[in-house]
Amino acid sequence: MFRRAPRSRAVLAAALGAALTVPLALAAPASATTGRYSVTPLKFTVRAGDRACTVDADLYRPAGADRARPAPAVLATNGFGGSKNDGTTNVIGTAFAQRGYVTLVYSGLGFGRTGCLISLDDPGIDGRAASQLIDFLAGTRAADDGTRADYVTLDRAGDPRVGMVGGSYGGAVQLATAAEDHRVDALVPMATWNDLVYSLAPNNAVGAAAVPGAFKWQWTNGFYLIGESRPLTEPGLDPSRVNSVACLHFVSGACDTIHTLDSGSYPADRTARLLSYARSVSPASYLDRVKAPTLLVQGQADTLFNLNEATATYRTLRAQGTETSMIWQSWGHSGGDNGPGSGELDLARGNLESSYVGRRVLAWFDRHLRRQRGTGIEPEFAYHRDWITDPEHAYATADRLPALGRELYLSGDGRLVDRRDQVTRGSRTYANWALPTSHSENSLAAVTGLPDPAPYDTEGTYLGWTSEPLDRTVDVVGAPRATLRVLSPAAERTQHSSDAADKLVLFAKLYDVAPDGAQTLVHRLVAPVRVPDVTRRLTVTLPGIVHRYRQGHRLRFVIAASDDAYFGNRGIKPVTVVSSPGDTGVLRLPVVPD
Repeated sequence: MFRRAPRSRAVLAAALGAALTVPLALAAPASATTGRYSVTPLKFTVRAGDRACTVDADLYRPAGADRARPAPAVLATNGFGGSKNDGTTNVIGTAFAQRGYVTLVYSGLGFGRTGCLISLDDPGIDGRAASQLIDFLAGTRAADDGTRADYVTLDRAGDPRVGMVGGSYGGAVQLATAAEDHRVDALVPMATWNDLVYSLAPNNAVGAAAVPGAFKWQWTNGFYLIGESRPLTEPGLDPSRVNSVACLHFVSGACDTIHTLDSGSYPADRTARLLSYARSVSPASYLDRVKAPTLLVQGQADTLFNLNEATATYRTLRAQGTETSMIWQSWGHSGGDNGPGSGELDLARGNLESSYVGRRVLAWFDRHLRRQRGTGIEPEFAYHRDWITDPEHAYATADRLPALGRELYLSGDGRLVDRRDQVTRGSRTYANWALPTSHSENSLAAVTGLPDPAPYDTEGTYLGWTSEPLDRTVDVVGAPRATLRVLSPAAERTQHSSDAADKLVLFAKLYDVAPDGAQTLVHRLVAPVRVPDVTRRLTVTLPGIVHRYRQGHRLRFVIAASDDAYFGNRGIKPVTVVSSPGDTGVLRLPVVPD
């Protein structure tokens, strides 16, 4: 099995810390008034898991909010590595206070000046800690200095009208809190996960939940180093933030999971513990307890938490009757196209009224926090189209996710054809090398400044199927799905190994090929697969995309032996794909009318 080690961990930790951690000097030193709202720094001692610690928070109180004229509340916290002062979380406080909401923003457990360990938004730890802050908004508890909030709208005694908003790590904590505390009235989780097993070691094979996929080592170790490097970036840490020498600042279950993934060995007992812990802190395991109306916002340019994560959460919540809508915005965590474009919501700027997503967030809170029932009623699903240049018309809406409506067939001569009777009988083979031979992305390019070459595959280590030039544009909105049979005698010999790392690994992806031959891997997204049973037909769900394949362009479906952003095969495992008209692979696309 190959592994590309990061350059010096200390160097990478320092770079990541500098990129994602904001100096604490931005904190307001005392209660300050702007004329439209006041800001009061507060501390709260909370019980979080097996320890008590202090939460560092700022209370934004709109001018005019008092016991006679209470206002609804918004609760928010930071993304991973941030704090209440990180340039996004504090802007949330300002933006919603300016719009009349009592807003409490806080540094999440293990970040900023808040104590306790980093516990990956565990509902039993992070969720319960946030619930104790909701007690403050309810007026049933005071801050450590005796401050009380008796000016928040109450639905009943002890039950404040409160919504939550935030992204990434600050998104999952909303679902964790709502699972623990049903007083939460509305959620807006942005760019967050559904299942950390899928996020960190994705296996896109349908029906392979019990088999860990290919370890996403760049993203995972980057965030691990951010967490473990706190003494370098924040000297004088609260003792409640220290665990042990082997696991400095995370809870032990998180360290054990990362250490297992990094080991590249997945025997059954360790794999069971990994899957059990990672899923226990994932919304996938507790969404049945989330009843608060939820507006999901997920980024298309996101290889950390791709669109499939939000889709899984959306489908689960909708199926159980929780009011839910979903928006696929253009930007997410990833790469060179990271960051909001023109007309897109940027929480760091607070441009709520001037962006489509921002207006949807305000309408969601108007409906569920201000009880303006005529507002916030929007289509269930909206998605940004990057081929529309006018920001006011870039979003399309639908009442459901598009179905897999178009089929293409994998011909034995490398063509991707429209009809099964066009398939040519034939077989083709690739083999992996000892080192990675395909590249999709440098996952941390956006925060480290390191170069990120264009995606590539090395001849002989992948198979591709290419369509004829399109006679009209094709708009794909959703997650393509491929079904095929791969033959690998070497993988069959290790099929029943007790170590899942011995199973075959491959990477599926979909390119857009221009008339001049230049190919684009949409948002650098790939579908890692650890094949659960190489003797059976395999179905792969690719990451969701929103992409226009223009007239004259071609689609190219590829399966590759490796990807340098992931751990891959242990040993050399040649793969053959056989095609015939009666038995060939099928690529299904969710296509919408142009």
